[in-house]
Amino acid sequence: MRLALLLICLAFPATGQEAAQAAAQRLQAAGEKLIAAESARDRISALTETVQAYEDGLIAMREGLRQVTLQEAALSTDLATQREEVAQLLGVLSTIRRTPDPVLQAHPAGALGATRAGMMVADVTNGLQTRVVILRDQVEQAQRLRDWREKATQELADGLQGAQTARTALGQAMSERTDPPLRFEEDPVQIALLVAGAESLGSFANQMRRTGLAPEITITPSGNLPLPAGGIVLPTTNTERPGIRIAAQPGALVASPAPATVLFRGALLDYGNVVILEPTTDVLFILAGLKEVFVEPGEIVETGAPLGLMGDETDVDGNLTENAIFDWGDAQQTLYLEVREGQSPTNPDSWFALE
Repeated sequence: MRLALLLICLAFPATGQEAAQAAAQRLQAAGEKLIAAESARDRISALTETVQAYEDGLIAMREGLRQVTLQEAALSTDLATQREEVAQLLGVLSTIRRTPDPVLQAHPAGALGATRAGMMVADVTNGLQTRVVILRDQVEQAQRLRDWREKATQELADGLQGAQTARTALGQAMSERTDPPLRFEEDPVQIALLVAGAESLGSFANQMRRTGLAPEITITPSGNLPLPAGGIVLPTTNTERPGIRIAAQPGALVASPAPATVLFRGALLDYGNVVILEPTTDVLFILAGLKEVFVEPGEIVETGAPLGLMGDETDVDGNLTENAIFDWGDAQQTLYLEVREGQSPTNPDSWFALE
């Protein structure tokens, strides 16, 4: 925990310090909460915040590393150009230096022309010395950037390991729960029959609808619910699927966007693992594409409760997730989110802050 905090706080250029400091503060707060946790519920809450803080910190680290890489590339290009110019000037001055004095003094314009030419050479020499000093500073700056990039790459790997450790601990804590609040008991045989006969995600969700199981807190469309996983909303490419696709970090934590009842969890059609939530009467939130799911059918979850994890870089569902390649070059995992009101899908932007 302390190592990750140092990585985020100390290993950043000015461009990423604000985001890094915010993530570091969250990580520190989550660590203190984890130490003070007395119950399994408190430990799960603290581990959830720890995982999310790690994810925010890793995003900030990647952005800082990307900025440094771009600066280093631009500086290297500039250095190559300046080196060529300085080499040409040095070549000219070297040629002049080897020229015999009588020839130098025999200027076509006479003594005045020779004097002016000498003054011009002196100016060029002074200018060249200034250029050499600037060039030397830039070379040193490029070396510092290169050293920082190499160090940050290793620190990023350490941070990824820390995030994975926190996710594993969270999964273990979720599996060890003994008394999650339940609204109903699942009928495995009935569910298996429904899954086997499902023709589409929408029809299956409508069959899973259970009237009267919504939480006492009623939520309404406001367009400000957080996305279940941090990431970027991808452009719509499949009109047959009315939901949205969120490009999330590999292994990202998927959390409940609102208080809800878990109606279903399991593999369905070509969607991978699916979780269906009922946040309010006659409204369903459908999440698909998870690799690992923590919750059970009938369970009552709060806002921010961990639902599961996305896959890693080498575990991509080709039917559901087209890899989105970000500037830092990492393969992303895609979470599918669909909202249904009554028997029909509705635009998710009426519920969620998609921007």
